[in-house]
Amino acid sequence: MPKFSLGTRFALIIVLGSLSTVAAIMAVAYSALVDDFETLLTQQQLTETRRIASEVEQRLQLKLDVLAESARMMSDGESLHSLPEIQYLLDRQNLLSSLFPDGVLVLNAEATAIAENQYAPGRIGTNYADRQHFRQAIQTREPLISRPIIGRVTGVPLLSFLTPIESDENDLLGLMAGTVNIGQTSLIPLDRLTRLRNRNDTFKVVDINHYLYIEGGPAAGERVQPLPAPGADPLVDAALSGINFGTVTDSTGEELIYAASHLENLGWMFVRAVPYERATAPAKKSFMKFLGISLVVGLVIAALSFFASRSTTKPLNKMTQTIEKMARNPSRGQRLIAAGSIETRQLANAFNQLMTERDVISKMKEEFVSNVSHELRTPLTSINGALRLLASGAAGGLPQKAEEMANLALRNGDRLQLLISDLLDFSKLAAGRMSINLSPQPILPIIKTAIVSNASLAHERGLSLEVEGNENPVVLADAHRLRQVLDNFISNAIKFSPPDLAISIRITQRRPGYTSIIVHDRGTGVPEHFEPKLFERFSQANSGSAKSVTGTGLGLAICRELATLMNGQTGYFYDQGANFWIELPNVVSRKTSTDEST
Repeated sequence: MPKFSLGTRFALIIVLGSLSTVAAIMAVAYSALVDDFETLLTQQQLTETRRIASEVEQRLQLKLDVLAESARMMSDGESLHSLPEIQYLLDRQNLLSSLFPDGVLVLNAEATAIAENQYAPGRIGTNYADRQHFRQAIQTREPLISRPIIGRVTGVPLLSFLTPIESDENDLLGLMAGTVNIGQTSLIPLDRLTRLRNRNDTFKVVDINHYLYIEGGPAAGERVQPLPAPGADPLVDAALSGINFGTVTDSTGEELIYAASHLENLGWMFVRAVPYERATAPAKKSFMKFLGISLVVGLVIAALSFFASRSTTKPLNKMTQTIEKMARNPSRGQRLIAAGSIETRQLANAFNQLMTERDVISKMKEEFVSNVSHELRTPLTSINGALRLLASGAAGGLPQKAEEMANLALRNGDRLQLLISDLLDFSKLAAGRMSINLSPQPILPIIKTAIVSNASLAHERGLSLEVEGNENPVVLADAHRLRQVLDNFISNAIKFSPPDLAISIRITQRRPGYTSIIVHDRGTGVPEHFEPKLFERFSQANSGSAKSVTGTGLGLAICRELATLMNGQTGYFYDQGANFWIELPNVVSRKTSTDEST
């Protein structure tokens, strides 16, 4: 699993939190938008059906008012006019003919037809007193409109408009009736029907008493049609259920938003429905616009949050890098820059205070080691000198056992002398008091001197020291310190090489302008996990072995510091054995420089 920095995690949390918040808001907003548009569209349908019902009712009332006004003209206040006069008046009433295209009748007080403006076979002389709406008009003497009926003579579905003809004394003289064939003539304005059909809206007029389609039946070209069985038309079933508005899925699977209004005096129900997509389409459009704005705002917030978090954690990252460098090079203490937030500055100040105390303690320790080393070196030199005299026989011959013990003490005294020298050198390096005298130095003599000084130790272990190649490049170095580095590499190779094998010292050009000296042995090399710590102070591989106790763990650290002071570098690699190398800059001869300039 990838690891992210604190700033990155903080930024990701803010970004994901912002996006999650935006997503939640959008989900709620979309649902609210759909609900709002659904409610709005439902209200529109309800308003539209009520408007249509109101217009139809107004048109019906207009027909009834005109019929009632015309009925007053059919009498002289005492009796009906003569049939010729009535016929003449009917023929002159163009408005009546346009409002009642299927005929206007004049009936006597017994509800028998005596005159008509359009001829229908058998209609004159027909008595209609048995019809309920005629009986109601005779009884109440009020204008009325019948429910849809089937014409007795014409046999077509009709609406019958009735108004009484009364004398000045309010005696019933007769009746005047107008008929509208609802199978051919629509009571709904044509322009509104055209507009509804052009928008592909569903519009139905249902006679709930006779279970008829007045408008919008399944058969094209026919107005009045019987309603289907329950379940065949879900929209009609929903409207007849008594719920005036809502949603319904029709027989084709399309979801509709419907509304219904009643026209009580006719027993008709006006039903209007539109696809549910009309509610979701504007909601989606508004939602996409809102989504775009939300995403832009969310990205801006996320970007600002990201940069804010980065600016907050950037000082922490710099502090971490500084501390990591200090961990790799403990002797090179640094200080953190107190910048950023208050907490970051407080952390930097606390760390700097800790480093100050650490430097004080480190300095005290280094001074203590230096002083102790100096104090030990003087008596140790005297002890080693005395042991050499004894071992050499200068004070007289020694028994064999005593001579062996003197030589053993001398070897351990020399080793202790080397350890004290390492401690003193490292103290000087840590304090910056190590003196380096750089000058052009041929490499080969220095290598041969190092081989001679380590030959006896190598001979004891059955090892040989060899120089590969006769090259003798000149490098800029301090001969004494370079010899010290080579002595350390060679002594380590002697310690860790298998017996009866050769240790080679190679001179090579690893990169232009630099010469490398590589000390190669045939040992197992350094454990791979230990390689990064190889040149750190007090670091030793194989800490549990007997070989690990023969040094301080400072030798390679001193080599690295000395190479750095000589403008070079040290390193290690494994290739059929351990390979320790030091690389130093070449010295270009005067002749070569002159040739290059020419």
